[in-house]
Amino acid sequence: MTIEIHNETTARIDEREFVELSRFVFEAMHLHPATEMSIMFIDEEAMEKLHVQWMGEPGATDVLSFPMDELIPGSEEQPAPEGLLGDVVLCPTVAARQAAEAGHSAVEEMLLLTCHSILHLLGYDHMEDDERTVMFDLQRKLLLTFLASRRES
Repeated sequence: MTIEIHNETTARIDEREFVELSRFVFEAMHLHPATEMSIMFIDEEAMEKLHVQWMGEPGATDVLSFPMDELIPGSEEQPAPEGLLGDVVLCPTVAARQAAEAGHSAVEEMLLLTCHSILHLLGYDHMEDDERTVMFDLQRKLLLTFLASRRES
């Protein structure tokens, strides 16, 4: 698995933590060992440009997902095919504001957003209530299991 991290901000990012989370989610979703993805951290100005260009919405957002090979989750018996999953673009300053409102750390918020985005890259969505329930339950399970495993080690 190849997970590239690019930090174009002044925010201090523990790249290892985001790589470990991504690998954990990749394994849980039975992605091919050669699956590739990138995570980019950008400032609000750059995020606003992407938000306007790709979503047609003003202002910076917390995260955007850009799928590439339209991979879907595999199973133990049949892992997903090899491919380029896509790109996750995060804005640490927007995430930090959301984290403060939610009462947890900016890092926890960015890990949540990363997990959320990987699920989007795998075709999950939350436009309909039933889709939202499936995606958010899975997101919660993956993130809590990952965080618990880190505390044990």
